[in-house]
Amino acid sequence: MTSRGSAYITGTSSFLPNAPVANDDIEQVLGVIGGKPSRARRIVLRNNGIRSRHYAIDPVSGEFTHSNAQLTAEAIRGLEAGGIDVLACGTSCPDQLMPSHAVMVHGELAIPPCEVVSTAGICAAGIGALKYAYMTVLTGLADKAVASGSERASGGLLARHYEPESAHRVAELEDNPEIAFEKDFLRWMLSDGAGAFLLQPAPRSEGLSLRIDWIDIQSQADSMPVCMYAGGDEADDGSLKGWQEYAASQWGERSIFSVKQDVRLLNEAIVEQTFGKPLAKAQASRGLTAEAVDWFLPHMSSEYFRQPLADYMTQAGFALPQAKWFTNLQSKGNTGSASIFIMLDELFRSNRLKAGDRLLCFVPESGRFTGSLMHLTAVDHAG
Repeated sequence: MTSRGSAYITGTSSFLPNAPVANDDIEQVLGVIGGKPSRARRIVLRNNGIRSRHYAIDPVSGEFTHSNAQLTAEAIRGLEAGGIDVLACGTSCPDQLMPSHAVMVHGELAIPPCEVVSTAGICAAGIGALKYAYMTVLTGLADKAVASGSERASGGLLARHYEPESAHRVAELEDNPEIAFEKDFLRWMLSDGAGAFLLQPAPRSEGLSLRIDWIDIQSQADSMPVCMYAGGDEADDGSLKGWQEYAASQWGERSIFSVKQDVRLLNEAIVEQTFGKPLAKAQASRGLTAEAVDWFLPHMSSEYFRQPLADYMTQAGFALPQAKWFTNLQSKGNTGSASIFIMLDELFRSNRLKAGDRLLCFVPESGRFTGSLMHLTAVDHAG
């Protein structure tokens, strides 16, 4: 195979498990901690703007209906891709530490042997998988590549995972019945789903395809501390201490494997670190202007960040009217690394795109502040 110089998204697909779960029904699915309804729930839901989401959990039995790998496989089957050369899968919460998420997806699909790669991280894991697939097609190393982003966040949000810590800290919790806002608030933010794209070196013969013009991913970990994490806890000196440094008895007592976030740091830094700095780089190195954007697809964990993001864009001379923004956070929830796939799939299938439309996708990650920007152009069968 030889270098071709172009790569196109020729197919999109998404999969959301089970019926939508409304705000008032969340604790019926995830359970209540310590026998007491969350005091943070209504505050968080009022701010995040999410009205419904999906969980891979049977609301009656409480049993899981899909693993993360199964969610991903369902999304990929929707592509009807046939034989592929590369399978790149990103997620922040694989079903197990080993084997890798992508090989488990390959096993679920039972497709012929292909190159398989897993990308880790949080929300940027999906865009990382997409960039890997993009580069293999762009350089001529693959004729057909599939990229996916998926999450089964509900597995870590169940009340039973918080009960040991709640019991361990009874005295401390008498005055504050919440375990910690940094842990509890994420239970009302995260949900399950998967999305996938098919990438090829030429546009589809009929209808629209999306040419990938560029993908930039930029970490700020050289200057920023950890903000969101799981599988560890903060040490006395503020550093992140991994799960292997704790006794097994402490894993439950300290909710070591629950997702945690420094909300203060998130609010202070997320826009500047994950959007502002990547935007400045794209403006300088790629000549990106607001006039070159017809659609803006921001992955926002919460509607709370819409106005701060819009204000920052205006101050940076990159204002985009809200009519150009597209997000499905309200109806699909925050599905982490799958969000940009699910969002773009909905827009792609909406018949609202036309040839020549230019799309700017924004994927932030608060783990240690990574920002991703992707520029796409809608093209017809003639390219």
